[in-house]
Amino acid sequence: MSATRLLVLGAVRLHGRAHGYQVRNDLQYWGADDWSNVKPGSIYHALKQMAKQGLLLAHDVAPSTAGGPPRTEYELTEAGEETYFALLREALRSRDEKLESLAAGVGFIVDLPRAEAIGLLKERIAAMEEWRAAVLQHYSPQDDEDFGHIGEIMRLWLHTAESGMEWTRGLVDRLEKGSFVMAGEGDPWGAGGFIAEEDPRRQGDAEHS
Repeated sequence: MSATRLLVLGAVRLHGRAHGYQVRNDLQYWGADDWSNVKPGSIYHALKQMAKQGLLLAHDVAPSTAGGPPRTEYELTEAGEETYFALLREALRSRDEKLESLAAGVGFIVDLPRAEAIGLLKERIAAMEEWRAAVLQHYSPQDDEDFGHIGEIMRLWLHTAESGMEWTRGLVDRLEKGSFVMAGEGDPWGAGGFIAEEDPRRQGDAEHS
């Protein structure tokens, strides 16, 4: 699953219509450039590719009043909306070893109804329980001497599964107790400061092709 596509589609959707610099600014504001592979070049590339694929609609707009170059603004098409939610659901339900995919899904979890989000996370728990059981069919912590240092890999897998299940159960519990504003309950994003303010001094960095 592409965390970059999910993050870029989600950021555009949050604005309704956004240019590449706004998407880049938001993702950097969230620290996504630290915990994912999303970099400025990959953001602009993803925008252009998804526009070619019909997931985004591109609008050419006039230069900014601050004197920056002309920019292209994007908005999700119907296909883009469907792709966004498919990626979001997969990120939350999947036992994906890539933390950035799960983090991207959690970042936009409030775009889903509460019951659906809980159900997807429970699917993730079940997948991790199945993975842990599969590891234990071939290994038990008492078998370290037989496996040598390879036993450490098994211990890593077990720890990853167990810690992942613990965290996911905690999030499910928080959602069941009413944490966060979810889709259908009001404005999930509200005035929480999730959109970075644009710095007019850096508008020259904005995408213009």
